Amino acid sequence: MPIYAYKCESCGHAKDVLQKISDAPLTDCPACGAATFKKQLTAAGFQLKGSGWYATDFRGGASAPAAGAAAGASAAVADSGTAAATSDAPATASTPCGSACACH
Repeated sequence: MPIYAYKCESCGHAKDVLQKISDAPLTDCPACGAATFKKQLTAAGFQLKGSGWYATDFRGGASAPAAGAAAGASAAVADSGTAAATSDAPATASTPCGSACACH
């Protein structure tokens, strides 16, 4: 059940009230009895921290397409027929495919 903040507009009395969402809002101030007890707009009571909820809730969902894309890129380089694409040597600036390719 949520906690709602109330404040009386006539006397300034403030109170936090635990209520159901379906309960009617309070109108009578418990301190002065006036019908000016109003619900206040407050900040949310939770915080989202970290790199994102999807990173932990859907394991494998995000990594499967990325692995498939990398495999597709290396297959495209291998199909080009260059000698450097099939070499196990580290990538250098002198290789035809450059140092940023996935074949090295």
